[in-house]
Amino acid sequence: MTRVRQRLLVRGVVQGVGFRPYVYRVATELHLGGSVCNRGDAGVEVVVEGPPEAVATFVERVRRRPPQLARIEQIEIESLDPLGQSEFSIAPSRDAAGAGGAIPPDTTICAECVRELREAGRYHGYWATSCTDCGPRFTVIEGLPYDRPQTSMRDFPLCSACAAEYGNPLDRRYHAQTTACPACGPRLAFDGAPADAFERAVGALRAGEIVAVKGLGGTHLACRADDDGPVGRLRARLGRSGQPFAVMTREEDVEAIAIPSAEMWGLLRRPERPIVVLGQRPGALPESVAPGLDTVGVMLPYSGLQVLLLDQLREPLVMTSGNLPGLPMWIANDEIVACSRGIADHTLTHDRRIVARCDDSVVRRAGGRTVFLRRSRGYTPERFPIDLGVASLLALGPETGVTFALYADRAITLSQHIGSVDSLDTLGFLREAVEHLQRLTAAPPPRIVACDLHPQFMTTRLAREVADTAGAQVIAVQHHAAHAAATLAEHGLEDGVVVVLDGYGYGDDGAAWGGETFAVRDGVIERAASLRPVPLPGGDLATRFPLRAAAGYLWAAGFRGDALRERLAARGLADAAADVVTQQLARAVNAPATTSAGRFLDAVAAWLGVCRERTYEGEPAMRLEAAARTGCPLALPVTVGEAGGRLEVDLVSVFASLVEMEEEGVPLADLAATAQAALARGAAAAAIRVAKACGATTVGLSGGVAVNDAIASEYWRSVEANGLRAVTNLFVPCGDGGVSFGQAVFAGRGMRLVP
Repeated sequence: MTRVRQRLLVRGVVQGVGFRPYVYRVATELHLGGSVCNRGDAGVEVVVEGPPEAVATFVERVRRRPPQLARIEQIEIESLDPLGQSEFSIAPSRDAAGAGGAIPPDTTICAECVRELREAGRYHGYWATSCTDCGPRFTVIEGLPYDRPQTSMRDFPLCSACAAEYGNPLDRRYHAQTTACPACGPRLAFDGAPADAFERAVGALRAGEIVAVKGLGGTHLACRADDDGPVGRLRARLGRSGQPFAVMTREEDVEAIAIPSAEMWGLLRRPERPIVVLGQRPGALPESVAPGLDTVGVMLPYSGLQVLLLDQLREPLVMTSGNLPGLPMWIANDEIVACSRGIADHTLTHDRRIVARCDDSVVRRAGGRTVFLRRSRGYTPERFPIDLGVASLLALGPETGVTFALYADRAITLSQHIGSVDSLDTLGFLREAVEHLQRLTAAPPPRIVACDLHPQFMTTRLAREVADTAGAQVIAVQHHAAHAAATLAEHGLEDGVVVVLDGYGYGDDGAAWGGETFAVRDGVIERAASLRPVPLPGGDLATRFPLRAAAGYLWAAGFRGDALRERLAARGLADAAADVVTQQLARAVNAPATTSAGRFLDAVAAWLGVCRERTYEGEPAMRLEAAARTGCPLALPVTVGEAGGRLEVDLVSVFASLVEMEEEGVPLADLAATAQAALARGAAAAAIRVAKACGATTVGLSGGVAVNDAIASEYWRSVEANGLRAVTNLFVPCGDGGVSFGQAVFAGRGMRLVP
């Protein structure tokens, strides 16, 4: 009988996802000989021998139907001389000094493990149970190959029962590196004491107390979401007066607090278990959960501990990141105890070390597409195959919403959410995260370090430091050009038109950009259109107090002197502040010009009284979106003219019209909806004109404003009505979390910006 023998080198996310036992089962089912083993480069090596038809069937099944959590990027096949091998085995992992590769992300507890939690047996009620199909991965891995000694689970030697399952290729816990049971696994402690830790935590939460709960990649501050008392105390203690809190609830209780569509249900149930922004069911939750919003971020429990907590409590829980505003999440037990003092009433910790911080991911639907607000747990560190034509590259992102990107081996690996890198603590987190991911992926020292164009960002200074150490070239990338590059690259495109509607980005001319239309051709990004510039009195102060942004729009619309001062005072700006703002505008002192779409929405929100002090990133625009939900946008012309050699969208006249309509008694909801629709239609009109002028067939949308459902929907309707293909960011966030990806593309391809 003819026999063949082949070696398969499988690359991608194939370690820690049940790939070897899957291969074993397929091979034994087909009566093939050979072996399978993990490699130190995060790949899997398979040697298979048998009849040609059976071997071909084996390869096809591995390629087409891998385990659910596996992501195959490449299979290299080499023919070998048959040896007559008839038995198949799982061989010990193979080390490879300096090797690295794709790392599996954390994933939700699977249905089988949940069943075992709830039924009688040795896993009953054990909070840290997992198998090859579920559990922590990225947050426990210290090195490759992905074996238990290379994880923080090495601190917990297996008991005989767990060792038997771990060593049985037909068991779903075969080589499940995080497998554990009450006899040998991590243990809980409530306020430092292990006795009845879980029961005491349940009692505290039920009584309305706040508990800091250590999880997979960090800590949650938890309290009952159905009670305004603990939610209000948590806000006061954290100093987060307005930022919405995420809510965790059981699947059967979701519709009691929110209104999910079929698409939203699909997102909630995904194995990544992101926070999904849903419409709130009116009156179901206290206003303090998401002040001023008609949406709520909802997630289902994704760990054994969370499943058990919700089973016992049956009330929805606020589950917000355990950290002070602007600082990294707490991960070490002593840090959790010390830092949560005065915020949480109690702590529920465990003794498994968290190797990598990893916050919850957040998604929503916008314009009929699922977009990331934050891309982290469950999705990171997923690789994006792309050939940039360079050996290695590190992109460090902007200042807020930071992720970083590593490029090596023809793929970009995007990091977990880092946050705002404007403090030494968060800068330290960024350094640690870069070093950890470089070590895991065995990425060579970067030849290029990309960063934001802003010279004062901490990430920009870090880029110079890293480049000096590595002997690399620093390439500074304009913020919105990075957004544009990311949008096209995600869809395999190098040419097109991209509108970036955003808050702030340091422009090539030193001005504050934020509402830009780029034509991208042959590696050149041309700034072809923008919003009409307006002065921003007080500069950065106007982002906190958006009535100042409104003053800039009024000034640009022709309101001067007493007319301006009186209008600002009537809107609640103190007389002294109104005087200062008026003088700043009149003298053009500390009133830089901006084309920011975010500042336009801020100005409208402040003028309508929706939000007059921003307490978190994007708050005025988010409140405006909520206010507009029941409104009907009115037909308001938006002029697209020419100025300074490029197109200019005139939102100044739009703002003046909104002021006039408000004085005529037009309802607030209609005004809010009209403002959003005008921005979308003006941006789309500019994009369509630019696309027609340069012969582009694809038009993209990116930036923080692109996650606004009403704006994105109106924009896409206008674009697609003109026969153009519409694309947006799907793999990376539309906001600042996608900038590092775009920086890598821009710098790696040697692109250049023409302002």
